[in-house]
Amino acid sequence: MKPRSLTLPALAALTALLGLAHLPAQAIGRLADVTIVDRDTGATLPVHYARGEYWVAGRPGARYAITVRNRLGERVLAVPSVDGVNVLSSETAAWDQRGYVFSPYERYQITGWRKSDSQVAAFEFSHIANSYAARTGRPAHVGVIGVALFREQPPVPQPAPAITPEPYSQRRDNGHGLGRLREEPASPAAAAPAAPDPSAESSARSQSADSVAKAAPMPSAKLGTAHGQRETSVVTHTSFTRLQEQPNEIISIRYDSRENLVASGIIRERPARMPVPRAFPQSDNLSYVPDPN
Repeated sequence: MKPRSLTLPALAALTALLGLAHLPAQAIGRLADVTIVDRDTGATLPVHYARGEYWVAGRPGARYAITVRNRLGERVLAVPSVDGVNVLSSETAAWDQRGYVFSPYERYQITGWRKSDSQVAAFEFSHIANSYAARTGRPAHVGVIGVALFREQPPVPQPAPAITPEPYSQRRDNGHGLGRLREEPASPAAAAPAAPDPSAESSARSQSADSVAKAAPMPSAKLGTAHGQRETSVVTHTSFTRLQEQPNEIISIRYDSRENLVASGIIRERPARMPVPRAFPQSDNLSYVPDPN
């Protein structure tokens, strides 16, 4: 049985950069724009690109939201995960689980772990030991936010009713010379899974154990996502048939404290500009007699 999905109540494209750089645009994604917002300040967290991955710096204790904006003129399904955990069901995250259905061009903030159709527990940056994943015995993937995006399978067109005369011996003459109408049942359509998106595969491969190890030079200060206070967040249920079994796009955003990202070289801080010593500081600016008032 396919999991049901949730429908929601009613940034510029990312430029490709080489090496280590601060991205002028904060949105990531082709099918949808995904950003991380500090809810306490309202600021969109700057995105940094390094080692083939996207990174944001979180503030310990700050609430945050995953903002998703559908860029397509059709519905898409977003299956969100935080620290390797599905945020709707608390299952260890997988592509075939429940998600949020976005209407064409719809924008919505995913603000927490879903507790019911009307409540969430807020996402909150915290010490790894207080993260929801660690407290439920799954600390291995703390420090990553994921969104798997699926396009919708178009509805199967229904065949027009066929006029089929019955055998004469069984026909009831209606005075018009035709047998009764019989509507042929439509054969179920089995859509073949489309080929997986190469960009999705490359994004998935980027979450390797080697890159996880490199990103944590100071494990004692590593950030996770806590199970915060309850908040109101209303959704309803809908059905959604995926175009293919694998996601059309996977968006992966790593996060940690700014201190850790600076220490690991993800963020390069500009050194303070040192004053230039001068041999004759009182004589550098020559002046002449000013005009009288």
